[in-house]
Amino acid sequence: MSTIYDELGVSPVLNAHGNRTLLGGGTPSVAVRTLMAQADEYYADMGSLMDTVGEKIADMLGVEAALVTSGCSAALTVGAAACMTGDDLEKIERIPDVSGMRNEFIIQRQLRIPYDRCMTISGGTLVEVGDIDETTAEHIEAAIGPNTAGIHYLALGDFPGFQSQSKRDRPGALPIEEIIRIAHSHDLPVIVDAAGEVYPTDKLGKYVKMGADLVAYGAKYFGAVNSSGMLTGRKDLVATARKHSFIGFESDAIRSFGRPMKVDRQEVIAVYAALREWLTMNHEDRLAAYEIRITTLRDRLQGISNIEMTEYPEGAPADGLRITVDADGLGKTWADVVAELRSGNPSIWVREDPKGGSFIVRMPTLKEGGEEIIAERLRDILQDRAG
Repeated sequence: MSTIYDELGVSPVLNAHGNRTLLGGGTPSVAVRTLMAQADEYYADMGSLMDTVGEKIADMLGVEAALVTSGCSAALTVGAAACMTGDDLEKIERIPDVSGMRNEFIIQRQLRIPYDRCMTISGGTLVEVGDIDETTAEHIEAAIGPNTAGIHYLALGDFPGFQSQSKRDRPGALPIEEIIRIAHSHDLPVIVDAAGEVYPTDKLGKYVKMGADLVAYGAKYFGAVNSSGMLTGRKDLVATARKHSFIGFESDAIRSFGRPMKVDRQEVIAVYAALREWLTMNHEDRLAAYEIRITTLRDRLQGISNIEMTEYPEGAPADGLRITVDADGLGKTWADVVAELRSGNPSIWVREDPKGGSFIVRMPTLKEGGEEIIAERLRDILQDRAG
């Protein structure tokens, strides 16, 4: 059967990597897609829709306020702008010109990732503190000055199956409790990147309840569309972030910089519907279903030499299978295997271990039956030289 990918000449991908933007983020459930289709039947006053959905999300999470955004990156961007301008309309309409404003955000050296650049899009500047071994309270205190607008924090979490490996194993960083204490002692806000921190589900309100002022999430991680996210936290700062966003430009006639970061009515509905579904679903059943598929994959690969299979992540409910390759015995490296998986049709993307030596086949974004296709492909790849 011909598909749109055939028409376009684009190779379809079996996604065993995870909620990666490069692959389209995720696939909303049938229930979420049904509500998106209902939203398509009529147009809506987007100001009213955004505000109503924000109130319902805030109520679901037990936080003061929430704003739907075009991804976690956009949430961080308008959140940073809110910290710099406050409710000053003249300053709001000058962004990204930050002359005369506090525009520095302190960030720990151990918590740097490429996505923290989102904090600078609206004119902010990141001030890195700490040395190669650790960041101390003294480092933070010494960096606070008249231009400090807030402190940025990357939520590492304690459930590694739902976050990038590059975010893990960062000893020496001050915990969020200490950051909140220091920031608030100087009357500074804390803005948290909690992009994939959606399970256990209490993480969706945890950081605000701990005292963080703004927390950004990627909605694709709980089943919404790729191009959606949300900003949660203090009512005054979220309201200011709204003014900076596309809806402030459209509904309040504010000349805000965030006009390009718009979301459609279907996306707003998707965030609401997916979050409601995520908070009420039986996650034990969801994880048990992953376990069955992991077992199927492992069974199909039994008997192949020069590989070792372990559940991923270790010490937490598994959502994938790690495959470690003995390059000397196999005659090819783990990277060779990953490349061969990608070169097929359909192309198969797995999560590479940045430390090398292994890759992970993850189930959350892999369509039903995909583990069978991957098992067959891996048997061909792993046995064509090993015999």
